[in-house]
Amino acid sequence: MPNFSIDSHSNIPPAIQELQKKILAFLARYPNELFKSKELSRRLGIRSEKEYESFKLALRELQDSRKINRSRGKQFGHLFVSEDLEGIFELTRAGFGLVTIDQTGEQLYIAPDATGDAMTRDRVRVAIIPQSAKKKEKGARREGEVVKIIDRGRKLVVGTLDAQRSNYFVVPDEMRGMRNITVEKKSLRTAKTGDKVVVKMEFWGNRTEYPSGLIEEVLGKAGELSAEIRSVVKEFQLPESFPAEVLEEASEIDSAIPEAEIRRRRDLRDWLCITIDPIDAKDFDDAVSLITRDDGNFLLGVHIADVSYYVREHTPLDKEALKRSTSVYFPNGVIPMLPEKLSNELCSLRPNEDRLTFSILIVLSPHGVVKEYEIVESIIHSKRRFSYEEIQVVIDGKNEKPSEAVLASTVREMQKLSSVLTKKRMKEGSIDFESAEAKFVLDEQGKPLKIVKKVRMESHRLVEEFMLLANMVVAKHAGLAKKEEHAKPFLYRIHDSPDPDRIQELALFVERFGFKLNLDSGVTSKALQRLLEQVKGTEVENVINEITLRSMAKAIYSDRNIGHFGLSFPYYSHFTSPIRRYPDLVIHRLLKQYAAGISVEERNVIRQRLPFVAKQSSDMERRAMEAERAATKVMQVEYMKRHLGDEFQAVISGVTRFGMFVEINDLLTEGMVHVRDMQDDYFEYDERHYALIGKRGKTQYRLGDTVSVKVVRVNTEERKIDFILV
Repeated sequence: MPNFSIDSHSNIPPAIQELQKKILAFLARYPNELFKSKELSRRLGIRSEKEYESFKLALRELQDSRKINRSRGKQFGHLFVSEDLEGIFELTRAGFGLVTIDQTGEQLYIAPDATGDAMTRDRVRVAIIPQSAKKKEKGARREGEVVKIIDRGRKLVVGTLDAQRSNYFVVPDEMRGMRNITVEKKSLRTAKTGDKVVVKMEFWGNRTEYPSGLIEEVLGKAGELSAEIRSVVKEFQLPESFPAEVLEEASEIDSAIPEAEIRRRRDLRDWLCITIDPIDAKDFDDAVSLITRDDGNFLLGVHIADVSYYVREHTPLDKEALKRSTSVYFPNGVIPMLPEKLSNELCSLRPNEDRLTFSILIVLSPHGVVKEYEIVESIIHSKRRFSYEEIQVVIDGKNEKPSEAVLASTVREMQKLSSVLTKKRMKEGSIDFESAEAKFVLDEQGKPLKIVKKVRMESHRLVEEFMLLANMVVAKHAGLAKKEEHAKPFLYRIHDSPDPDRIQELALFVERFGFKLNLDSGVTSKALQRLLEQVKGTEVENVINEITLRSMAKAIYSDRNIGHFGLSFPYYSHFTSPIRRYPDLVIHRLLKQYAAGISVEERNVIRQRLPFVAKQSSDMERRAMEAERAATKVMQVEYMKRHLGDEFQAVISGVTRFGMFVEINDLLTEGMVHVRDMQDDYFEYDERHYALIGKRGKTQYRLGDTVSVKVVRVNTEERKIDFILV
């Protein structure tokens, strides 16, 4: 197999290098097939003549450098050279593994008997298994075998202490790929059987010996909510506190804004700036303003907390922020990226207080076209803090106070403009996912009393559209270098086009529900957008949205821009949330540096550092999302403990050979109906139709079907809910 790395010091333009990576990754997925250049370009989503010319150049460079195979019939294919690849291992709940290769993002299939002792998040070396004739079918993943574990993804394991006679062991919370861990009696500390504990691994075990470790910390009684939430923090290696030097640096920051700094900035304190956030938000990092100009155009202001003024590069505060890279939001609290003095006080755009900001002032036509813009360091004085619900009341024109007529009028103008921007974005091919989210109503002890679906209102769209626009304009500002300038190193938010084969599978899947995904023009965001419009409001909306999301690439941070497929933006970045996202903080610094003017040498230093920042931010974002899902599951399980024996309406959200996953419609809570509990027939798994089919009665349970279920088992430690069909 060829080396997929492209020499970053060559004279090949970045856009051509990105195309080369896509060509190599695609051919690697089909090592036994050859493609003519036109077919290859179509499969890669190349549409315009200009793109095709770049594609041909990339293909020629790869051929000349002997990184791909070219046959006599002018067909191109994978150049197989036997070598081991490295990547991150993930064990699926179906028992097989997937390894995501570092250089290309390709996912290799690892059969259950070829995973070795690897566990999720381990860095592994994989040997490619040559495909037999039977496995050459179109679209099949390449297969590999784990030959070495290079680095364990975790050093600590969380589980429940148990004992048999005088032998103690810990049953891990994450059982996939894990066996019970033996611990010696002398290392128990204060732990008792039934306690949730953290184990420091000493030996990971082999085919004949169990893994072993030392108890490092006791979290509390297994099954208790506080212990289970803390176990999520430990499981995902999230920080529980800030180092002393970081807190000391934060405490020494002067709360008063120097007069010299105010004079240096654009003074927007007289402007009607407002913040719009969730009702329980503690930090407000963005404010908006809108002025209708005499020429009929609008002056939209998006004002972002200037965290970069307080958090200087290479300080303890900055190093800790990079290490965390993001705030992590649990149902009952937050693990912030920055200490509270910054996140909730100095950088929070609280009403009726002067705050330092970084503003983007955009002149828009009534049709939502950007006419001009300006990015300035500023100071604002927010006039009002709104929740989404309060803004919606203003939009609806209810309970309007005469004293707030100007404010109400401005808000309604904002809503109209955001609606124009939404329609324009949709027309240009942006995909609008309606992802349902659950919100927990907690009692005084922090336990869940209710689970309610978050309702997406016009007020949410108002803020979303303005932030999307600001992020896009900033990225375009940096990415479109003037002819006399050197290209500016920058941090983009990119989203690659999806794998055509996965989208083909999606098309076949939705067809079974009577929906059509039109791929006549290739894989386009507009085609996916039209599919989501078809399913909107149907019983299978959530399921098809989820399957569609899984079919797409993951959005990541990168110093190389390839655009954002899902939004259909050629340029996109994250600029609007520096309190909770490190990339936004980096972008603020870069914009300031470029505005002041920097040397080519300084740009080269930035260019060398950005790939690390992008990877760290992407990795920590993924870890935060996994942790947030796990914490949400803990809360859902805690809530369902009170509903044993209760019946609910649910949708089948997954089908496997051992049962089906169902999601309760109103609570967005998932559990399992096991085949062993479906005793009225013998059910077989039909993989092609995502269904369980009764052998005798031919009863079918398909993905997306609505069923009535009863809660029969709740396992807090394993975060599992079991149902039976009613």
